[in-house]
Amino acid sequence: MGEAILSRLLSTHTYSPDRIIVSHPRSERRDYLQSQYGVVVVAENWQVECDILLLAIKPQQLFDLEVTSEVDQISCNLLVSILAGCSLERLADAFSTKLPIVRAMPNTPAQVGAGMTCFACNDLVTEDHKQRVKNIFLAVGEVLEVPEYWMDAVTGLSGSGPGYVAVAIEALIDGAVMMGLPRSVAQTLAVQTVLGSAQYLQTTGIDPALLKNKVTSPGGTTIAGIHALERHGLRLALMEAVKAATLRSEELDR
Repeated sequence: MGEAILSRLLSTHTYSPDRIIVSHPRSERRDYLQSQYGVVVVAENWQVECDILLLAIKPQQLFDLEVTSEVDQISCNLLVSILAGCSLERLADAFSTKLPIVRAMPNTPAQVGAGMTCFACNDLVTEDHKQRVKNIFLAVGEVLEVPEYWMDAVTGLSGSGPGYVAVAIEALIDGAVMMGLPRSVAQTLAVQTVLGSAQYLQTTGIDPALLKNKVTSPGGTTIAGIHALERHGLRLALMEAVKAATLRSEELDR
């Protein structure tokens, strides 16, 4: 995700390469990032001095004393974390200096500029800070500020959601193959159908139930398919997926 944000910041000209410093412990990754993006790279976190620090480590690493002590030495004016399940309070406890902290949750479509990022802020974050955070994540898609108590559910829905959608698309493809379509054709149809439906809902702003009703005629093919979905529990399965991912996000903060 860190590289996805980096590439979009550069491709959208939000930042120039000379204004970005990347810290990475592996020499091969440093060499790659420098050659691919032209940014400044360093081997040690304490070598970084910046205005905005984007923390893109694994959540478990926040509790690694060696990692935390290194990051704690970084001089910055604003900390932005994309760590799943790490609350603002836990982030603040990990650092000795009181900082404006933003907890953000982008998702995988950020890699193609179609991501969804929600963020929450601690009390030290100013309106100017928020605007700078929005500018960063607008480079990867849509941005929405939310209260922090929503963030675990945000993680369960939009953070993990691309995985659910991928499974649904894969199932649609397999169903079409079962009914005689070549897999390449089935994938084209399934992906474009999901994309088009999402764009239609986004453009019109209508409730998804209304779109369902528009394509569901009495005694037709769509209602037969929806009946099968209801009989096999698709709606409940997706609700349970969001619930499970939300609860897991809560567990990561304990």
